[in-house]
Amino acid sequence: MKITRRLPHEPQGHSSALNDILFILLLFFLIISTLANPNVVKLSIPKAKSDTKAKQTVVVSVNDKQEFFVGTRGVMVDSLKPYISAAIAKSQDVEPTVVINADKNATADNIVAVMRAAHDLNLKTVLAVENNSR
Repeated sequence: MKITRRLPHEPQGHSSALNDILFILLLFFLIISTLANPNVVKLSIPKAKSDTKAKQTVVVSVNDKQEFFVGTRGVMVDSLKPYISAAIAKSQDVEPTVVINADKNATADNIVAVMRAAHDLNLKTVLAVENNSR
């Protein structure tokens, strides 16, 4: 009589499809995260030979319709100081910086108004420009 040994069968879950799904999800989120831009205000900024390199504590934008935005919130020129100081208080940076995103059709008076508000709050200002060498 021939006796054969039977090995006990252990159930196994197949996870080969899980690797493909996780890879596709990872790729999807990487692509979406590169497309996400925190500055929602669309501007065509002026060109310069060097790029702006500063930590963006507060971003103040002036569009071609001469409207002011602190972050993405529209504000009037008279209330720039309170909104900028509130944004600085939220960030709690050691060396806060105000980055000015101004459309190339924005008037110099409006850019100077933002600079004056930042100066009154003793903040450093940087004008954001597009690198011309690209």
